[in-house]
Amino acid sequence: MADSYLVLKLLHLILFVYWLGGDLGTFYASKYVAKAGLTAQQRSTALSIMMGVDQGPRICMALILGPGIQMAYNVGLMSIPLWAMVATWLLCGLWLTMVLAIHFGHGKAFVAPLTRFDFNFRLVIIALCLYFAGQSLLGDKSIILVDFLAWKLIIFAALVACGLGIRVMLKPFVPAFMQMMQQGPNPQIDGELQACLARVRPFVYLIWLGLLVNTALGMHLINP
Repeated sequence: MADSYLVLKLLHLILFVYWLGGDLGTFYASKYVAKAGLTAQQRSTALSIMMGVDQGPRICMALILGPGIQMAYNVGLMSIPLWAMVATWLLCGLWLTMVLAIHFGHGKAFVAPLTRFDFNFRLVIIALCLYFAGQSLLGDKSIILVDFLAWKLIIFAALVACGLGIRVMLKPFVPAFMQMMQQGPNPQIDGELQACLARVRPFVYLIWLGLLVNTALGMHLINP
């Protein structure tokens, strides 16, 4: 059991590292997408790099619940039936499949409805995390037996919500960027692109903070 726990812990930490590291890379590349003085082609290259790097955090968000809940289950900090543990991994697998399908399905008819489904799917994940965490913090320890795990779920739900907030705030970005590619850069379009990126920065900072807090909770409060 100790060996399997260490493998899960390593996987959990790797997902954290690639999530935070990929987010930092995405954030840095985004500055060049709207940087005055760069040509449309240079910005398109920066956008391609940004979208490619951003797949790391998207993949990690989809998978990180699996090893986290499995570790808690294995050491007796969560009391759930085996089928619920299996269902957790299946949900992670479904989430990952949607992330990859949306990324690689450029121009395909299924991408738009799948993107809407993915948005609603994440709302369900947020609701489930908040429900079970709230149940535990209010005194019902039948599922989550320790408070710090409940707080980790609440923070994870907040991270997913921040991701949705970024998605909503970036909606005007795509048409503005397409207009820039067709007409070339100009101060008005540059201003629109920079304004979109400025609106998502608070969500990005909150994601970084939440990741660090959740990692600290996991490293310092669990000793199997």
